[in-house]
Amino acid sequence: MNHLEVTTDVVVVGAGHAGCEAALACARLGLKTVIFTVSVDSIALMPCNPNVGGSSKGHLVREIDALGGEMGKNIDRTFIQSKMLNGSKGPAVHSLRAQADKKDYSSRMRKTLENTPNLTIKQAEVTEIIVEDGVLTGVKTFSGAVYHCKACVLCTGTYLKARCIYGDISNYTGPNGLQAANHLTDSLKANGIEMFRFKTGTPARIDKRTIDFSKMEEQFGDKRVVPFSFSTDPDDVQIDQISCWLTYTNEKTHEIIRANLDRSPLYSGMIEGTGPRYCPSIEDKVVRFADKNRHQVFIEPEGRYTNEMYVGGMSSSLPEDVQIAMYRSVPGLEHAEIVRNAYAIEYDCINARQLKPTLEFKKIQGLFSGGQFNGSSGYEEAAAQGLAAGINAAMKTLGREQVVFDRSESYIGVLIDDLVTKDNKEPYRMMTSRSEYRLLLRQDNADQRLTPLGHQIGLIDEETYQNLLEKERQIAEETKRVEHLNIGANPAVQAFLEAHQSTPLKTGTTLGELIRRPELDYEMLGELDPQRPQLNRGVGEQVNINIKYDGYIKRQLKQVEHFKKLENKKIPEGIHYEEIHGLRIEAQQKLNQFRPISVGQASRISGVSPADISVLLIYMEQMNHASHK
Repeated sequence: MNHLEVTTDVVVVGAGHAGCEAALACARLGLKTVIFTVSVDSIALMPCNPNVGGSSKGHLVREIDALGGEMGKNIDRTFIQSKMLNGSKGPAVHSLRAQADKKDYSSRMRKTLENTPNLTIKQAEVTEIIVEDGVLTGVKTFSGAVYHCKACVLCTGTYLKARCIYGDISNYTGPNGLQAANHLTDSLKANGIEMFRFKTGTPARIDKRTIDFSKMEEQFGDKRVVPFSFSTDPDDVQIDQISCWLTYTNEKTHEIIRANLDRSPLYSGMIEGTGPRYCPSIEDKVVRFADKNRHQVFIEPEGRYTNEMYVGGMSSSLPEDVQIAMYRSVPGLEHAEIVRNAYAIEYDCINARQLKPTLEFKKIQGLFSGGQFNGSSGYEEAAAQGLAAGINAAMKTLGREQVVFDRSESYIGVLIDDLVTKDNKEPYRMMTSRSEYRLLLRQDNADQRLTPLGHQIGLIDEETYQNLLEKERQIAEETKRVEHLNIGANPAVQAFLEAHQSTPLKTGTTLGELIRRPELDYEMLGELDPQRPQLNRGVGEQVNINIKYDGYIKRQLKQVEHFKKLENKKIPEGIHYEEIHGLRIEAQQKLNQFRPISVGQASRISGVSPADISVLLIYMEQMNHASHK
């Protein structure tokens, strides 16, 4: 029987947030790319929350943008409300979060893909990977068509052998009732890939017309919206925003849940998969936090042109009748009509320890993976991995050196490093606390950190790169000027300080010293600085942070220096850990299992102690010495 045979450069399996970034990266780097999806209507689908960004996740979106990815640009064009979180705290944890118009977000991303040269969208289910002597050579679809390729990126999300569950109802579909991908798992297992079974969940969607908003607190967006993308003109995102709403569960809600726990698939044993610790279902919250008499519930619009409202904070897999009673016990939802039931979804994913830090499989050359398939959660985490995997699939195909994202340089680096070096027994979620160098890895300086790399890769054009160099020149020049600008203790200055509850001056000082005061900042002090040059807001923000946090930044840079020393000590590929005397058996086993690429990576593997690292360093030094004899 004859089947279609196609030859291309790169194949991307899945067109969610990871798949879109992977495919766009490869196509933009000049490679013929085919992206497969079970439905073209599900490209960049948001099957759960209608948000992009949030604490630490906003950092990822900014980094994706700085490298030449699409997520930031897309949300800037499709958001309906935007807010800077943690504004009262330090700049390390400031993080943008935007409500998306789900349909618009998906449509615009699809349009971007459809109009990108070298990129072909194909609606079909990939059922097999073709591997010859440990090298990926192509994929096969359900129809039997074979696509020969030099690299493949797996971004299957929550679709592999997916099962949606609420109460005793179990439906073998993907999210939102879409077709599951039921065959690829078997092919992966046949090629020696270890699989996990994870679960996540989503709350109900409620008809807006049946909600009493007078019993809720209105949540507004920022008066002045800050865009996600460094390339978006801030004036273009000042739109009429749509409100979100805050309400709370109560003891009645919790009683309904407790009375029906025996009917919850989470507690009956019906669900096999492991769920996300940091995004628990409402029944999980009630059981785990029994001392709490209420939990926050966010009512968020799904878009401008729909009445569907997302019930944030109340994901569930309880039966339909319990869901109705539970949601109607919440103030403002007494007459709520459910449009879509809440459900849990189980799916197959991989043990990410099988991946190199480049997101290429250790066992199969040319096979990469990204997103929830790697055992993470969240749209932003998925997009970041998709971009990284796409870049490296392209580098492999082009015969160029692959990129390892460093955890001292980006949250993307932290995310990937955590996935490939740690035992992740549950869906991984990014948090600012996971980064040791978060004062350096702020969302505001993502362009300075990563745009030079994006330019080197080929995803950032020359004009954008030159604009960055000019911005850095202005920051350096203005920082120097401000640090040397003398401010006298004259009556106008004293009056200004008094008006801002700041200690009056006894003698003259510099503007830099005033900026260091907690109650003052660069922008505010413009009043005392009539000769200040006209600079854009981003430059001023960097000057302020650089001066205010100078001591802390220098301290973290020293820590990074130490980190780099271990990171730059590469471990020879064929090293035999069992031959290293003094290395504990557990450490031997773990190092053989993970095969770290550097001493730094080895030091972060659970079960490898500092003493083991010392033994490894001595052994490598001896090897090096012997080879130079």
